Amino acid sequence: MRRLTWFLLLLFAFAIPWEYSLDLGEPLGNIARIIGLLVLLTAVPAVLLERRLRTPGLMQWLALAFFLWYCCTCFWTIDPLASLVKLRGYFQEFMIVWLVWEFAGSARDLRALLRACVAGSWVLALLTLANFASAALMASAQIRFTASGQDPNDVARFLDLAFPLAALLLHSERSWHWRILAAGYLPLGLVAVLLTASRGGFLAALVALAGSTLLLAYGHPRRIFAAALALPLLAVLAWFIVPRASFERLATISQQLQAGDLNQRWNIWRAGWHAFVQAPLCGFGAGTFVSAASTAPFDTAHNTALSIAVTGGLCALFLAFAIVAAALRSIAQTRGPLQWAMAAALAVWLVTSLVATVEESRSTWLLLAIIALAGRLAATEPAPLDACFPAQAPRLAAHAAAGSKLQ
Repeated sequence: MRRLTWFLLLLFAFAIPWEYSLDLGEPLGNIARIIGLLVLLTAVPAVLLERRLRTPGLMQWLALAFFLWYCCTCFWTIDPLASLVKLRGYFQEFMIVWLVWEFAGSARDLRALLRACVAGSWVLALLTLANFASAALMASAQIRFTASGQDPNDVARFLDLAFPLAALLLHSERSWHWRILAAGYLPLGLVAVLLTASRGGFLAALVALAGSTLLLAYGHPRRIFAAALALPLLAVLAWFIVPRASFERLATISQQLQAGDLNQRWNIWRAGWHAFVQAPLCGFGAGTFVSAASTAPFDTAHNTALSIAVTGGLCALFLAFAIVAAALRSIAQTRGPLQWAMAAALAVWLVTSLVATVEESRSTWLLLAIIALAGRLAATEPAPLDACFPAQAPRLAAHAAAGSKLQ
């Protein structure tokens, strides 16, 4: 039963980046939700049959406290229906932290999760390119391209988070096919980010690529020179693929920063702040930002900290900061290229959280779960972890085998 649960968990991680591109509608929902429920249906019997449960770590306790606090907000929420709907989603997202902690038990499992995330991001990037190649869209004046059913900013964020993970796999994998998967994602993901024309996503991509470059150069300074040679080729490729109008939108980043409007986000933040000061301690209830701030019905806070402060108050905000602190603690426990990758991924997440509402995203909790797992393995199984993610890039398996035959 545990093996089945683990397989479904990997499939779940694979589906998260492109989940909204395959939505079966109510009551089933998108593909990640369906697989997540299957994981839960097999995880509970697996734990009960073995009569053992892994001792929760700091991240798991904090995530549970965060969820329970939002459950408590139902007693004073200004929109009970919205709170109940949001809590259902929160449960599906917070359970990821427990599932990864319980069923991933080794460094190989951590590597398998990273592979699943990068492979899922490959699917998202390919779906974005397929959307761009659509004749109907090319005939229109559209300048932002995303996978079907996805928001451009969310697509860019998902793609950005995978850059450091792909760089880590490229640095540490021994098998050539996994290295190709990782190496191919870096240019493909960047082109897909540019096609979304997401300004926040582009800035986060710069952070992600900077972290990825440093990671690939870890112990190999010559790789920086190789990356410098590859950049002009990648720039030429992007220039001929990405529409001029998309580049023109990205070029307005400095203009938006100087104007201070940030595509109407400033007005939303101001409305959110006015709502926060009315209920600073406990907030207005889960899923009530729109009602509390009186913004457009389909709008969001476009800032994670503000969204948490308005809906859950300072109590929820404190727990959120504690969760981030726990992630930083886990990263500090790791070392070498794994530490660089986890730190870069968390930095990308922090950048995107400034202009997006990401506490409701499965990708957020999957990243936090992976970071917590890496910290636990660094404390309990340092040797196998170093073997899976060595400081020096290993030789390809085929080359190593050939060398051993010659000897």
